[in-house]
Amino acid sequence: MQKSNLNLVDSRVPGNWGSLLVLIGFVLIGMAVGNVLALVILAVYLSVDVSSVTVILNQLITEPEKVKNGWYAMMLLQGTVHFFSYLLPSLLYWYFIERKTLQDFQYKSKPDPKIWILAFVLVLAFIPLNSKFIEWNAAMTFPDALSGLEIWMKEKEEQLAVLTKFLTTYDHFSQLLIALFVVVLLPAWGEETLFRGIIQRKLGLQWKNAHLAIWVSAAIFSAIHFQFYGFIPRMLLGAVFGYLYYWTGSLWIAVFAHFINNGFVLVMVYLYNIKVLDLNIEETKTMPWLTVLVSLFVTAGILLTIRKTASDKKY
Repeated sequence: MQKSNLNLVDSRVPGNWGSLLVLIGFVLIGMAVGNVLALVILAVYLSVDVSSVTVILNQLITEPEKVKNGWYAMMLLQGTVHFFSYLLPSLLYWYFIERKTLQDFQYKSKPDPKIWILAFVLVLAFIPLNSKFIEWNAAMTFPDALSGLEIWMKEKEEQLAVLTKFLTTYDHFSQLLIALFVVVLLPAWGEETLFRGIIQRKLGLQWKNAHLAIWVSAAIFSAIHFQFYGFIPRMLLGAVFGYLYYWTGSLWIAVFAHFINNGFVLVMVYLYNIKVLDLNIEETKTMPWLTVLVSLFVTAGILLTIRKTASDKKY
């Protein structure tokens, strides 16, 4: 990649580590406020006092199916926590610390319309390839000396698997719309704003190395989910989103790709739940190597096309 393309931001953006520490502070405060507010909202929704809502919260996490209106309660909880943990702190930091607007997340002119189509196809084409990394990562084992860590990580993974299964057990269209907003749109917008729009750009300016910034941001993005047996595939996805942003200069392209990736799964699960499809996309199956190789070449071809299309566009 041409060295001249390493300018991820304009010269007004501060690149010092102090501003990143301020960003971390905003996020931590947002998480604290979001968790407290989520408990209050949960208490109001379930008509219980705040002092006893922590008991219900624990049951929601461990045995969600036993909580009345548990699915909607979990959506309220997740939506509130995510908004205050990622999107709101990022926007407040961007407006009041960086003194920028939403338009400043786009540092090139609007991307070619066909890039939106390419990004859509890219996300779907990448699924078989990434499924192989999911399979490898899920089979990860630790040496005996780290057996305690492995047990803890597996327990967390099993807990998250229970929640995921519960949240994807729905057969009403209204539930699909709620899930698309809470589980897809909010994370896509909030996480891309934080990890690509701010962290990736600031690291790129600080280090003068776009690729290092993209991969470090992707690693942080994956680690923050605390799903250790999905760390590598999620990091790869983060890198794909990062390169989309880097090449096109449009944060909305990355948000769109993130939305399609998560939304595709939810729609497929919904169609399976209402008996339209016989394929359960959540079932763990070994992807045929021929499909993986086709996915690899198609993904690489689309990425190269997006890079060329974006770089050929006159700004």
